[in-house]
Amino acid sequence: MFTGLVDDIGTVDRVANSDAGRELRVRCRYDDLQPGESIALNGVCLTVRERGAGFFTCAAVITTLAVTTVGDWKVGRRVNLERALRPTDRLGGHFVQGHVDGVGHVTRTDDEADALLIDLALPPGLSELMVERGSVAVDGVSLTITALPAPDAIQLSIIEFTRQHTTLGALKQGDAVHVEADVIAKHVRRLLTAHRDA
Repeated sequence: MFTGLVDDIGTVDRVANSDAGRELRVRCRYDDLQPGESIALNGVCLTVRERGAGFFTCAAVITTLAVTTVGDWKVGRRVNLERALRPTDRLGGHFVQGHVDGVGHVTRTDDEADALLIDLALPPGLSELMVERGSVAVDGVSLTITALPAPDAIQLSIIEFTRQHTTLGALKQGDAVHVEADVIAKHVRRLLTAHRDA
């Protein structure tokens, strides 16, 4: 479980395919990661396999590669990092599982006053989980949905702090991002499905 509050930006410095899946070595500031620990990379919950001075390794299996962009990551890729939530941590974002629902695409970015507005086309099946002022995780960052500009799109307003401390400030039209809908919305949809079909 995560909060969507990114606390480091790592850099992928090795990519390889192995029996464990798509293996990544990531350079970061963490020096106390433990093998078996969960860590979110651009919102994807992965398991630390090995660690060393200023780096860790992890691997993404075929089911993860099918719903994320991890299979396309190359050496030099910058990724948002967040360690798993501890029971004593402040919950400053929202509950984020690190279970990506799909890949969205940036359709527009626009600087407006003190914010960066991003319009995002959603993957199929997610629009009914989105509400204005609701929560969404984009590349692992907890965000508030500013508006619903089209049936299958959301608009996000990125504040200066988020631009400076995550990879979102560098997004441009056409970029692919991981989208995780709010887990409460997913459970509500599931509960209502039986009544909707009755």
